Amino acid sequence: NTSHDVLIIDKKNHHLFQPLLYQVATAALSPADISTPIRELFKKSNSTDIIMDEVDSIDLKDSSLIIKSKKKVYYENLIIATGARHSYFGNDSWETHATGLKTLDDALKIREDILKNFEASELEEDAEARKALTTFVVVGGGPTGVEMAGAIAEIAKKTLLKNFSNIDTKNAEIILIEGGNSILSSFDKSLSQKAKVDLEKLGVKVLLNTMVKEINQEGVSIGKDFIKTRNIIWAAGNEANPLTQQLKIELDRMKRVLVDNDCSIPEYPSVYVIGDAAAFKTSNGFLPGLAPVATQQGKYVANLIRKNIPKGKRDPFKYIDKGSMATIGKKKAIFQFKGIKLNGIIAWMLWLVVHLLFLVLFRNKVLIFISWVYSYITEKRSVRVIK
Repeated sequence: NTSHDVLIIDKKNHHLFQPLLYQVATAALSPADISTPIRELFKKSNSTDIIMDEVDSIDLKDSSLIIKSKKKVYYENLIIATGARHSYFGNDSWETHATGLKTLDDALKIREDILKNFEASELEEDAEARKALTTFVVVGGGPTGVEMAGAIAEIAKKTLLKNFSNIDTKNAEIILIEGGNSILSSFDKSLSQKAKVDLEKLGVKVLLNTMVKEINQEGVSIGKDFIKTRNIIWAAGNEANPLTQQLKIELDRMKRVLVDNDCSIPEYPSVYVIGDAAAFKTSNGFLPGLAPVATQQGKYVANLIRKNIPKGKRDPFKYIDKGSMATIGKKKAIFQFKGIKLNGIIAWMLWLVVHLLFLVLFRNKVLIFISWVYSYITEKRSVRVIK
């Protein structure tokens, strides 16, 4: 077994900037804009090796793992950062008709479906069938759902205007379904109300306190009503990557690993779980599944390993909350940090700057900045080719 200082195992060959995934799904950015080859990121690090493979099983007692190619890999320290996938709350058959948004494949499928269904509606002569093709249902009123609904509204009401002869894309219906009594429930009530008003101004119908009963190829069943649609996007729930269940240790209801205050798992001080795969309890409840949580945990654990700090001497991980933000559409966003609450164009510009800063490569920052300026001036979305 070769000796590595750091070995990265990933089933994909790229690092993905998930917060902008919805922009790939809505034809504003191309996949290469928000993804970076992992080998490119670590090309200057002689001590880092990369394997493009998937972990099959982890043997905690043996300090080893088996990857799909049947190789056995031993470790001194193990960091599990496998993230989350969408959860259908036990209704897995819904996945066929309601695509989640976690990977580039998901984003490209959503983009293809949106564009193809507009094309199909141009040819459709039956009014009811045409309406189903241009009705878009987004399930889940968190940041992903709100951003998706706002972006689809902008495509229909602005980008595709005058692109078709037989249909008026302005008539497309965009419906956001949320089970709770407000969208963006992690934000202050006043901001979440402002976001709802902004969405409605864009032409999105927001249904609160509404639970989805059934999803099939015809559409979505809510209460006594049935919405006929060929476009369903699932943004209603997550659960940790299935690898966590394989560890045979205590998990929460989202199948996340309940970690100690140093991000390690009970009884195994050299095995850490971070990011969306971890349930980290604080006095205010569990830390949210946000990129800043994952990056701060990554730095914290790297420091523990580098300094070889034993279990009893580790300072607990403390998350520094730098605020939350969500965008609704052009010049519309909300931002919250402690007592500061912003909405409108200032919050939107702040959202743009923060997301540009978090991108890994300078090339991506430049390309995305140019795309955003172009879209802002022209109201167009340039990545509209159907493969």
